[in-house]
Amino acid sequence: MTEIIRIILSYLIGSISGSMVIGKFKKVDIREMGSGNAGGTNAFRTQGALFALGVIIIDIFKGFAATYYIGMGFGDVSSLSLTCGFASVIGHIYPIYHQFKGGKGAGTLIGVLLALPLSGIVIPTLILIWLVILVITGYVGLGTIITGISFPIYLYLFNNQVPELMIFGMLCSILIIFTHRSNIIRMYRGEENQFEKIMIFKKILK
Repeated sequence: MTEIIRIILSYLIGSISGSMVIGKFKKVDIREMGSGNAGGTNAFRTQGALFALGVIIIDIFKGFAATYYIGMGFGDVSSLSLTCGFASVIGHIYPIYHQFKGGKGAGTLIGVLLALPLSGIVIPTLILIWLVILVITGYVGLGTIITGISFPIYLYLFNNQVPELMIFGMLCSILIIFTHRSNIIRMYRGEENQFEKIMIFKKILK
């Protein structure tokens, strides 16, 4: 399989929207509800935890499959595997099957990271950063943005011997910021939704 075919196939796999697949069974399109986003957060807000779990599993798996099975071919990390992973994230954000209107890429990116031979502490650390920001602020988007920025910083400090991976991390960080630009604007205006139930520190300090 030529490299360009692998990359295109990764994009097409990324274009399979978890929310649209699960939504077929419930006959709902979450792009017409809540924030209008086809990702896990809007799925949770509009359809509940079980629906969102199905969406997240599909979104994570397609990122993993594109990176590990198509990009690596069960081999080592390479420029091709990183490109395939990135293509799947682009497919999630701009799905060809759904009028190029998808999610924000975080779930699929998690799948990509799971496929890469990174240190065992990387993903738990990123999840911890996301949770800390979420618990303190209640903003899912802010947690995702800061986590996205943290990834290339980690690579620079601890894994900078792989230039391709560093470039990948920087591109992912930029992409996460770009896809969350509407969240940034709403936070600036004080209009962003918060998960107040999870803000335990706010409850303690009251």
